[in-house]
Amino acid sequence: MVKLDIISDPICPWCYIGKTNLDKALLQFPDHPFVMEWHPFQLNPDMPAEGMDRRAYLEAKFGGKDAAVQAYAPVVEHAEKTGAVINFDAIKTTPNTIDAHRLIHWAGIEQRQTFVVDLLFKAYFVDGRDISNHEVLADIADTAEMDAATITKLLGSDADIEDIRARDAHSRKMGVNSVPTFIVAQQHAVPGAQPPETWVSVITEIMDKLEEDA
Repeated sequence: MVKLDIISDPICPWCYIGKTNLDKALLQFPDHPFVMEWHPFQLNPDMPAEGMDRRAYLEAKFGGKDAAVQAYAPVVEHAEKTGAVINFDAIKTTPNTIDAHRLIHWAGIEQRQTFVVDLLFKAYFVDGRDISNHEVLADIADTAEMDAATITKLLGSDADIEDIRARDAHSRKMGVNSVPTFIVAQQHAVPGAQPPETWVSVITEIMDKLEEDA
């Protein structure tokens, strides 16, 4: 098996698109060698706990409405090309994602991490849900067959917050300054939302090498 470490943020559209592209490639390899682990990276570490109005956030970030629309044009184009459904009109709030990252961490302990990441992407980009809201996160945990009551209790505490922040800081010290970043076999970084064809090439090369070494 080959470790695939994925550094991402569940409100990052390129992370969502990148995961969609990876999934398309993996469909061609039912016996693919990847073992995935998701790692935290907050696009907006200083975001207030209650989040911000999304329109206000984007206009402040990009310098006005027109600039925000222009900045997001490539996202819309690539999402449509990839088939990643993004319902921008439904997204009212840009949330702080520290608690979503905590949920991803806890899901990893129960071997449900990728499933929870997919649920978070859907909740935010398709359904427009506030994934900083503890009830929303508990509902996602329940859908993933985790104990929602336990997750609610953990979210109400400071459990693992400092660990998530430390792991985020570690990635930045390693040189990660944008997401998604995929690290293959703890050696090779594959940055950005690569097309399925790139992943097919990567997986084919890995599987050929594994066969040679067998």
